[in-house]
Amino acid sequence: MSTPPFTEADAGVKLSAYLISGAVCAERRRRRFDTEQRTVAEGIEDGVDADALGFHRVFVSERYDIKHADVLISGIAARTSRVQLATGTIDPQTRQIWNIAALGATMQACYGPRFTLCLGLGDDMIFTRMGLRKARYREMVEYAQMYRALWRGETVSYTGQSGSFENFSFSERYGGPAPRLWLGTFGNPRGAKAAAEGFDGVLLPPVFTPRATAAAVSRIRQACRDIGRDPATMHICQSVITAPDLDEEEWRQLAHGRATSYFVYPGYGEALAKVNGWDERIMLEVRRHPMFRGLGKVADMEMHRHQMMDAADLIPDDWMLDSCAFGTAAECATNLQRFADAGVDEITTYGSTPAQNSGLLTEWKRASR
Repeated sequence: MSTPPFTEADAGVKLSAYLISGAVCAERRRRRFDTEQRTVAEGIEDGVDADALGFHRVFVSERYDIKHADVLISGIAARTSRVQLATGTIDPQTRQIWNIAALGATMQACYGPRFTLCLGLGDDMIFTRMGLRKARYREMVEYAQMYRALWRGETVSYTGQSGSFENFSFSERYGGPAPRLWLGTFGNPRGAKAAAEGFDGVLLPPVFTPRATAAAVSRIRQACRDIGRDPATMHICQSVITAPDLDEEEWRQLAHGRATSYFVYPGYGEALAKVNGWDERIMLEVRRHPMFRGLGKVADMEMHRHQMMDAADLIPDDWMLDSCAFGTAAECATNLQRFADAGVDEITTYGSTPAQNSGLLTEWKRASR
């Protein structure tokens, strides 16, 4: 299968779709709203829908259960030919070096040059349970350099948490364009520096205010200038929770419930409050809600966001209204424009499905024209 040559410069401020953004289940269960739970099979169908509707790109993140990004994104790729394909942030330390490099090369060889591999640092709490440690930004740049070397047919050596090997190279390689490499980051100084040094693009997480987005964009572009790189070569995408024409209870689950799942993670919640200028005391109040006492694991691994709404009620509505996009499809498009004005190159919907965002996509394209 071949596709036309693609460069990020062709994209402009396009609208993409994040799939199964949260917990997943193996088979469909009773639910009030489609977004309360998605099965892996529905996730693949959502990717096919996104292609048919005209979304620019789909993102597929993963969890360490039945939500393996490699499998899901390949399933989508096999049934589409136009939409760009990207992993959500995956931590390279969960796989051997050549495993991820082989994923990128195989995706390109099978489905044409439309694959983006997005790396992220992962989470301390989950990795501790896995017997791993959180990667450092310096290591992320090194991983990116090794992937590119393998894709070029070069020989690499490595000793670290992902294993140890000397003089390793691919026995066969894909001769077309290499996958694009992105970094999932808040865009704080160290993340901005790593992105500038080793990556083609950045994926900013959801629940950012437009002001936080603008600040991150500024730091990332300046980091490029600091090393003599043209900042225009850095592609930046902002994830935004969208709920066009959805029931209030559903959009509160998408926004307040998702924010709650972030606040319960020590470190992540503090970082999110800081970049947005939010009162950290409220974030801590959410984290200490009685419903989370006595859990054996991280709350986000035991509960879906719609099950966290008692704690989510503590989150001020104006925080969510500023960092998400609710209302009619036209109102959502207007809200998303605030992030485009903050300087990003791409926006991806988050939480809701591509089908739920079809009207928003129409409005976005109409406004762009």
